[in-house]
Amino acid sequence: MAKVPDKIETWQMVEPGKLARASLDVPEIQTGEVLVEIAGCGVCHTDLGYFYDGVPTVNPPPLTLGHEISGKVVAGDETWLDKEVIIPAVMPCNNCPLCDSGRGNRCLAQKMPGNSMGIYGGFSSHIVVPSQDSCPVGDRGSMPLSHLAVVADAVTSPYQAAMRAELQPGDLTVVIGTGGGLGSYMTQICSALGAKEVIGIDVVPAKLERALKYGATHTINSMGKSARDVRDEFRNYCREKGLPYNYGWKVFEWTGTGAGQEIALELLSFVYTLIIGGYGMQKNQYQLSRLMAFNADIRGTWGCLPRYYPEVLSLVLEKKIEIEPFIEIRPMSQIEQAFEDTHEGRLEKRIILTPDF
Repeated sequence: MAKVPDKIETWQMVEPGKLARASLDVPEIQTGEVLVEIAGCGVCHTDLGYFYDGVPTVNPPPLTLGHEISGKVVAGDETWLDKEVIIPAVMPCNNCPLCDSGRGNRCLAQKMPGNSMGIYGGFSSHIVVPSQDSCPVGDRGSMPLSHLAVVADAVTSPYQAAMRAELQPGDLTVVIGTGGGLGSYMTQICSALGAKEVIGIDVVPAKLERALKYGATHTINSMGKSARDVRDEFRNYCREKGLPYNYGWKVFEWTGTGAGQEIALELLSFVYTLIIGGYGMQKNQYQLSRLMAFNADIRGTWGCLPRYYPEVLSLVLEKKIEIEPFIEIRPMSQIEQAFEDTHEGRLEKRIILTPDF
């Protein structure tokens, strides 16, 4: 068994835009809780929103960010001791009307590391979390435990989006932001779940080329094009392939940008389903009556139900969803540079930070 620490070593956001090393008391471990020794924590754009853009956290600073966590249980609930786990990015209360209705991924009492679990988050040596929703890893073969941190959000959130869209084998799909941190996994998930078409849209040629190797059947470069230009290119492809363009597609928007959302809205047609997964502060205009005429749906998606985690982990370990081509491992002591590099868009991969306190 790993040694139970006297302190939790961590990198705290003391205020937006400022990080500092800290040593925190290990909180008292309650019944049904475990202390996890962190193997890796992914750097998510949600963290950057809190850090750079002033997006408020439920618990105000100082607090530790980070919600994409994998690790090993070292104390607490004895049935979990020594197990390797993935900690869900959002953990529902499992005891409210939303949870009872199957919508616990948006439970209003949910706990999220690095946001609403007091001062504690994933850019640390350890964290105390509820055990009931943790996902046991089991036999991971040669896959490092640290790499599986991205399953906690970057892979599972797109899977929840697929469930929200009621994705079925043979469906026609579009992923806007196909090369991004979550869009790359959304592309793979559409393919893994049997979509007939997976059209990826992005502005980076290298990412579009990569998408074709990992699930996309066709790509469209939207750089310098209007939303209508992209729509027309999409329609021309459909005509060439003998596919309908004016009904039945499922569109996933992961950029969170005004341009990406404008493309998504421009594509909408009869009996379409649009899933909004990317977050941005901008507002969009749309004639809502078109939804009535199209009998179309626009749906939001948030996090992922913990019960889906084992299914997603199986897809990853079976290599039906690849994660290693999309991640970069760095020591946690480089957190400031990692935040900066990710924020500036200098990377094509998602950074996972491993504790080196």
